[in-house]
Amino acid sequence: MIEPAKIQVRITDVDILGHVNNAIYLTYFEIARVHYFTQLVGSDWDWLENGVVLVQNEVQYHLPVFLQDQPEIHIFCNKIGQKSFTLSYELYVKGELRTSGSSTLVGFNSKLQTTIEIPEKMRASLQLLPQK
Repeated sequence: MIEPAKIQVRITDVDILGHVNNAIYLTYFEIARVHYFTQLVGSDWDWLENGVVLVQNEVQYHLPVFLQDQPEIHIFCNKIGQKSFTLSYELYVKGELRTSGSSTLVGFNSKLQTTIEIPEKMRASLQLLPQK
């Protein structure tokens, strides 16, 4: 089991209302994806030939996150197709769900600038994630 991604809220993440700005959550989800992918496929993965591109994001804001909070993000795998997969996110502060969301990603070879099937090692690793 992978430990949730721990997020440090920065002063620049907070807006005039005193809570994390809505756009920042996509960055938090990206930080969590990098954390999980490093655990799933390793830090030496060839992202140029066996990478992914983001094609869709959704965010649901349940409760605000504040500067002093210490969020943790859990990732789940909702669906795995031939070339795409969908991840979902749950952001908690002290065990309380504050934000949730999802992303659809597509396998992509940056060198050839073309979509690819999800590499087998990545597919097998994604299947180890809990489903939502």
